[in-house]
Amino acid sequence: MSFAFPKIYPILDSSCIPTVGRAKFLKTLGESLSLAGVTLMEYRNKSATDDEILANAAVLRAAMPSKIKLILDDRVNLVEQTAFDGVHVDAGDMTPAAARRILGPGRIVGTFGGSDALVPGILEQPADYFSVGPVSPTTTKQTTKASIGPEGVKLLREQAGSGAVLVAVGGITFETCAVVLNAGANTVAVSAAIFRASNPAAEFRRWMEALG
Repeated sequence: MSFAFPKIYPILDSSCIPTVGRAKFLKTLGESLSLAGVTLMEYRNKSATDDEILANAAVLRAAMPSKIKLILDDRVNLVEQTAFDGVHVDAGDMTPAAARRILGPGRIVGTFGGSDALVPGILEQPADYFSVGPVSPTTTKQTTKASIGPEGVKLLREQAGSGAVLVAVGGITFETCAVVLNAGANTVAVSAAIFRASNPAAEFRRWMEALG
């Protein structure tokens, strides 16, 4: 699908959401992020039941205007029910091709593109973006892959060519985001650095202002 990817792609991990007062928290967060200028966000919850994810997603979708693209991690089967705009599937999940067959051409499909090198044949998959990394050690997602740094992002850009949308993930901070973008990423995906701040919306705005 045709979509202008922003420089910052916030990933709301379930570890950043309180267990008490969750609905109120998500409503306030969604509204404040909308006002801050978020245009693309992922909701990631690896362990919740489908019912829990549907409940949380409903609050986020109601709080954030339809022009904001919301991505669901893993659960392709829930995208339609949540009225989200797409899905991110990693290795071990449903393939991008299978997700595309289910969701059709109008929704966003993202997938893992590579770490020390591009996954063989990945650019032939019907995905809108390819996540690469981890750039640095991450605290919100379990991974056994070694950090690749900005140099790794640059290498993956060279392998992918100019046309692929590369989303750099993993341990990216305010201090390193510009370097990672300059290394060849279209977008930086950020979780803890934004959502563990005292005011995530203000933190997001600070990053956007710094990146111009």
